[in-house]
Amino acid sequence: MIRLYLAIIVFLLAGCQGEAPNPGSGESASLDRPNILLIVVDDMGFSDLGAFGSEIETPNLDQLATSGIRLTNFQAASTCSPTRSMLLTGVDSHLAGLGNMLEELSPNQKGQPGYEGFLNDRVVTVATLLKEAGYRTMMTGKWHLGQESGTGPSARGFEQSFTLVPGGASHFPDMRPAYAPSPETKAKYRDNGVLLNQLPDGFEYSSQYYVDRLIDFMSGSVDDDRPFFAYLSFTAPHWPLQAPAEAIEKYRGRYDQGYDVLLSDRLDRAKQLGVIPESAGQNPAPFKYRPWNELGDTERRYEARAMEVYAAMIDEVDRHSGRLFDYLRQSGEFDNTVIVFLSDNGAEGHDLDETWPADLFPKIRKTIDESHDFSFDAMGHPGSYVLYGPNWARAGSPAFNLYKAFPTEGGTRVAAFVHYSEFVSEAVMDSSMSVRDITPTLLELAGIGLPDGEFMGRPVERISGISQAGILSGEKAGLADAERVLVNELFGKRSVRRGNWKLTHMPEPYGNNAWQLFDLARDIGEAADIAAENAGIVKELVAEWQKYADENNVILPDWVSGY
Repeated sequence: MIRLYLAIIVFLLAGCQGEAPNPGSGESASLDRPNILLIVVDDMGFSDLGAFGSEIETPNLDQLATSGIRLTNFQAASTCSPTRSMLLTGVDSHLAGLGNMLEELSPNQKGQPGYEGFLNDRVVTVATLLKEAGYRTMMTGKWHLGQESGTGPSARGFEQSFTLVPGGASHFPDMRPAYAPSPETKAKYRDNGVLLNQLPDGFEYSSQYYVDRLIDFMSGSVDDDRPFFAYLSFTAPHWPLQAPAEAIEKYRGRYDQGYDVLLSDRLDRAKQLGVIPESAGQNPAPFKYRPWNELGDTERRYEARAMEVYAAMIDEVDRHSGRLFDYLRQSGEFDNTVIVFLSDNGAEGHDLDETWPADLFPKIRKTIDESHDFSFDAMGHPGSYVLYGPNWARAGSPAFNLYKAFPTEGGTRVAAFVHYSEFVSEAVMDSSMSVRDITPTLLELAGIGLPDGEFMGRPVERISGISQAGILSGEKAGLADAERVLVNELFGKRSVRRGNWKLTHMPEPYGNNAWQLFDLARDIGEAADIAAENAGIVKELVAEWQKYADENNVILPDWVSGY
């Protein structure tokens, strides 16, 4: 616990809230503060790691997850950029600038405070705070928190960065965007802020190169005695689903029995591992569910290949993460590194028609249809465009309802774990935690005070996440779940969680425009609406929703987008 105590001492020395240790002082740099490695994967299902119930081979991540702390009730936003805005600031996305995704802003949200589509100036990032306190800061991978150079990583505290600017792109070096109005458009990448016309020679596959560059950043400053904050932001397994040919071949035939069998197998394993309650049943069937045995041979062939490609992507994330862990061990930094791993939202269950519907995004859909190869032999290779759809996504989160973009557990409860030599080991924690908790937790470990409404002479939003450092170290118990309220809103889809109670509201065609109530202790799959017989609870939680909406400047969209 020595490092934790040192961090607390530094925290006290920092003085009042909003101040941080002077980054130029020997005192700040010399204390043995932990390194921090924050790893985020994109659209991964709850059970996609072996440590959470998967058959996919993920030994490197499994070793850290099982020897560390698996967080089985970790709540994110239901899509990527809102989650990432809260992850890096500890502030609700509606205040941080990502009240909605830039790509999905409704007419009544455009131009409004909190809906800028990038991290606004009213928040300060954990990278900035760590940098000011004497950390060297670096990131590689997906940014998705600002399209212009003035809104990129270098403006938000990262000294070194290699980033994919938008939300998705080809995973190969062809720079094909995941969504663009014309086939001539190139996906935006920035190397230390410089916009690239072509990717570097060493870029063979996204997961490989992001790890390569992060190791380069680390090894290039070995004489720098500052601790590091490294943000590894994978784009995998975000669509289009693509992977190296040899990785896909490894999973050939593994999914020929179909998604119904996979769902059952994953649920059983997750229960055995203790990451899903024994009482949990299979989650409700999604909107476009079709039993596997009703598919034709050709349909099964395409479906199985999509899942093979997806599994290969997860496998590649693990393989390259393992190279990074090996580097940390060889450099002697592993034991003094806090490693946090999470997915930014639940599994991606949309299909191409829902993701980019032709009536709402006609130019984007036309470009996708006309500039990609949809043949079976091309699946997963450069120039292909694959999503794996709602039925595999259901198996990816085998007890939870629905998937990405929904406020149900399938959209917001994500696989996460923490590994650090000073933390509790070999544990499974089911207490409710929020993605907003990461920033204050890391700041406490680094001995840095929270900005109290001001930073560097300018007003900033107060962090609303709660530090979990004491809980993870075993020093204190957490806030009882019955006392914590977590609210989620995106695309007009809403949820309120308090203890085991969960209230949801979804507009048509996704719901009935009415509040529904579920008891997650008995119904983790949110299958039985019990609002009618619990009117008092509904009233209390609706009041919590209204309080949240008022405090966070929520503007419900005046349209229903593809998400």
